[in-house]
Amino acid sequence: MIRVLLPRQQPGWQLVLPGVLLLCAFTVPGIMILAGQGEPAFNSVDTTWQALTFTLHSPFWDGVNAVLNWAGYAGILVFHVVLALALLAWQRPKGAVFAATSGVTALAMTQLAKAVVGRDRPQGARVLSDTGSYPSGHVSATTAFLLVLAILVGRWWMTLLAALGVIAMMISRTYLSAHWLSDVLGGACLAAGIVLLFWWRFRDVCIKENERAGGQTIWAARASRRLPAGEPAE
Repeated sequence: MIRVLLPRQQPGWQLVLPGVLLLCAFTVPGIMILAGQGEPAFNSVDTTWQALTFTLHSPFWDGVNAVLNWAGYAGILVFHVVLALALLAWQRPKGAVFAATSGVTALAMTQLAKAVVGRDRPQGARVLSDTGSYPSGHVSATTAFLLVLAILVGRWWMTLLAALGVIAMMISRTYLSAHWLSDVLGGACLAAGIVLLFWWRFRDVCIKENERAGGQTIWAARASRRLPAGEPAE
C-alpha cells in the first residue's frame, strides 16, 4: 500500500537553526514596533503595500477573500482537529500530539504577542477583527497547519501547496485591510519557527511510529489480528 504519510529524517541543525532564525525574524519587528510606538522604521513599506492592495479590490476578489477569511481561522481550527483525529485513527498518536501541540502553541503565542505589542490595525478593515495587529492570527494558524501537513506528508508537492496557501492567506489579510504587511510576515515566521522546533523534538518518534503503522487504520489492524491464522486480510 502506498504510504500517505512519509515524514523525512533531517539533521537537527536543519530544523533548529531555521526555527531560531524565524523566531528572531518575528521578534525583531515586534521590538521595533514597540520602540517606534506603533510606527516602526519599516512603516513606509507597510503603507505602500496597503495602498497597492486598494487597487486590487473587485467583487470577485471580495468573494474569494471572504472565504479565506473564514478558512484562515475558524476553518483552520476545524482542520487541525480533523488532522489530529485522522492521525489517531491511522495509529499515529505521536503525530497527533505533534500536530495539536504545534497548532495550540502557535495560537497561544500569537495571542500573547498581540497583547504585548498592541499594534493598531489599518484603517478601513473590511472584516471584523480582534484587538492587536501584530502578528496575524490567520496567517499564524494557517502556517502552523500547512507546515505540519507538509512535514508529515513529506512530498515536494505538499510543500509547494503549503507555501502557496500561506502566501494566499498573507495577501488576503492585507487585501482585507485587517493587517499590515509586516503583521502577516511576522505571523508566518512565528508559526513556522514553532513548528520546526517542535518537529525537531518529535521527528524521531513520529518517523518510527509511521514506519510501524504502515497503511492500515487502527480498525483495519485490529480486524486483521482477529482473522484465523493463515487467512489473509482483505
